[in-house]
Amino acid sequence: MQGTILIIDDEDRLRQLLARLLSLEGYQVLEANNARNGLRVLEQEEIHLVISDVKLPDKNGIELSAQIKQLYPSTEIIVLTAFGTIADGVTAIKNGAFDYITKGDDNDRIIPLVSRAIEKAQLQFRIRQLEEKVSKRYGFESIIGESKTIRQAVDLARKVAVTDTTVLLTGETGTGKEVFAQAIHQASARRSGAFVAVNCSALGKEILESELFGHRAGAFTGASRDKKGLFEEAHKGTIFLDEIGEMALDLQAKLLRVLETHEFMRVGDTKPTRVDVRVVAATNRDLEQEATAGHFRLDLFYRLSVFRIELPSLRDRRDDIPALAEQFARQSALKIGKRDVKLSPEFEQKLRQHDWKGNIRELKNVIERAVILADGPELTPDLLPYDLLYAGKSVSNGPVYDLAQVEENHIRYILHHTNGNKTEAARLLNIGLTTLYRKITEYQIN
Repeated sequence: MQGTILIIDDEDRLRQLLARLLSLEGYQVLEANNARNGLRVLEQEEIHLVISDVKLPDKNGIELSAQIKQLYPSTEIIVLTAFGTIADGVTAIKNGAFDYITKGDDNDRIIPLVSRAIEKAQLQFRIRQLEEKVSKRYGFESIIGESKTIRQAVDLARKVAVTDTTVLLTGETGTGKEVFAQAIHQASARRSGAFVAVNCSALGKEILESELFGHRAGAFTGASRDKKGLFEEAHKGTIFLDEIGEMALDLQAKLLRVLETHEFMRVGDTKPTRVDVRVVAATNRDLEQEATAGHFRLDLFYRLSVFRIELPSLRDRRDDIPALAEQFARQSALKIGKRDVKLSPEFEQKLRQHDWKGNIRELKNVIERAVILADGPELTPDLLPYDLLYAGKSVSNGPVYDLAQVEENHIRYILHHTNGNKTEAARLLNIGLTTLYRKITEYQIN
């Protein structure tokens, strides 16, 4: 099926003839004899193209075209009239119609015109579907968790997203700051623009300056041609500056100028470049304390922290751990072709007990590892890393003084390290294989 067309015309014979003609071309054709019925069809069906007469019993077709484009922007419209005028044609196009043709005089144009209109509409429908997928993947709906702390952070982010205000995301490493930045971008009026992320700690000062602001050819050794910076790439969109606290002081001054004037100088340039960019910054440092110590510009801190959102650590939202783990397990299983992966209650309990100093990033890595190691569909505690599995196993919650306990823990660790290979474990422990088997039995190691 090449596309779906709705013909709105009160002349039954002409409407049916046109419907028959377009059906023979492979299109699915629906009919309506007035504007009201046409709008009802549009509510119920996905229509790529509307072909509407100008003179309808209940509405002017040119006014109808404006209403349809407002309600269904991806749908294209061709306006038909028995007595065409230039003024009507201009108005129809301004209202969003694809074209305006006269009945009888333009019969040879109908099929090619319909083909082009359908092609444009289908492209717009595909773009809309992709945007919906992107929004679902990177929007606020992708942020998992129902704990009070994460919901408060999401509510704040939703409110600021619709503005153009600069946002500062704070919190420990691995708490999902880039996920929040993406969601803010997707919920903003800039979502059709680019989202550009840069880690300020990953590059040296000179390279970071060139990456952010670009350079002119000959500005330094190796600069053989002009290069656009990331601020230019993010024009009309959002730039996410991660680990902003690691940025050199002289670069901070240039960033402050961009925030205040929306202008910057490329490296080696003499004229300023103007951009329209929203800035979302993130840090795991206390920037106010860094500014007091002279490591961060206080004026930049105030400019960045117009709207600050603190993201909670994973240990402060333990009730969200099972849901996050299930999501990561599904994603990891999909990547390696596994199905129906689930978490055992004991596995969940171990996850809840861990402190997760690496937060969500650490949890994701642990789950991915467990999914890879699992032989069956269920994730069990023995698939967890040794330090997580035996964390806190001590005498009276203090240091382990019992020699047997130390020996048992060490044997478990080596067996875990060798993935259960007892011969290799005995070699690493520098004991005989028979001795290892005896120890395994003694300590009831599974």
